[in-house]
Amino acid sequence: MKKQIDAGYNIKDIAYTGMMIAVLEAVKQALAAIPNVELVSFFIIIFTIYYGWKVVPAVYAFVFIEFFIWGFGIWSISYLYVWMILVLVVMPFSKRKNIFIFSTISGVFGLAFGGLCAITNLFLTGPHGALGWWLAGLPFDLIHGIANFALCITLYIPIRKIFDKLMH
Repeated sequence: MKKQIDAGYNIKDIAYTGMMIAVLEAVKQALAAIPNVELVSFFIIIFTIYYGWKVVPAVYAFVFIEFFIWGFGIWSISYLYVWMILVLVVMPFSKRKNIFIFSTISGVFGLAFGGLCAITNLFLTGPHGALGWWLAGLPFDLIHGIANFALCITLYIPIRKIFDKLMH
C-alpha cells in the first residue's frame, strides 16, 4: 500500500492535520462564551513548533470551519491572514524551548489582534473607520493579550511534555 499521498504528506501527517483541526475547533468552542479568552493562539504556537509548515492546512481548515459556523463578514477576511501571521512569527523560534519567548509572542499577538484585523477595515471603511474600530476594541485586545500570555505561561510546559512523549 502506498503511504505517500501528495506534496510530502503521508498518512500520519493527514492524521495529525485532522487532530490539529479538531483541537483548534474544540478549544475555540469550549471558551467561546468568554470574550477574548481563547486557546487557539496557544495551540497554533504549539502546532507550529511541532509540525512546522504542516500546520498551514490545519489553520486554514479551522478558518473555513469558523466561516461555516459563524457566517461570513468583515472578520472573515482578517481570519484569512491573521492566524498565518502568528505562524510566521513563531516559525523562526520553533527550535527554541523558551517559555517566555512563546508566552510573549502569544500575549503580543492577543494585544495586536484587533489592530491586525483593523487592516481589513482600512480598505473597507478607510483610515477613520479602521482607527475607530481598532480603538473601540482596545479593552478586548488588552484582555486577549493578558489571557494569551497567562494561558501560554501556564500550559506551555505541561503541553510540551505531552507532545515530547507523543512525538518520540
